[in-house]
Amino acid sequence: MSEPIAGADLWRPVMEAAGWRCWCTGQCGTPHSKDDGRCPRTHDGYTNPRGGWVRLIAAPADPTTTPLAAAQLGSADLRAWCPACHTAATRAARKTRAYGLRQGDGLFDL
Repeated sequence: MSEPIAGADLWRPVMEAAGWRCWCTGQCGTPHSKDDGRCPRTHDGYTNPRGGWVRLIAAPADPTTTPLAAAQLGSADLRAWCPACHTAATRAARKTRAYGLRQGDGLFDL
């Protein structure tokens, strides 16, 4: 199996805990219903017949974690993500957070 050049000692335990499979259970907006509710992509597998290789990344379970905070996390606080799910989950979380801030500021609450 391929591994990252740097940070393999942190990355490997995350992948082993996830069974070398993307951890996403719908945070990306896709229910993954055909695969028991979890993304079917595995490390070093194909995305689809026309796609390329899947290289899982170790990233925080909360996609809104800042890069500085993420760099300080240990392997117990990281999850295996395929790039597609991580990108979609980050967008969805940011959109939800921005929507929540606009609606919940309480400026005009009586």
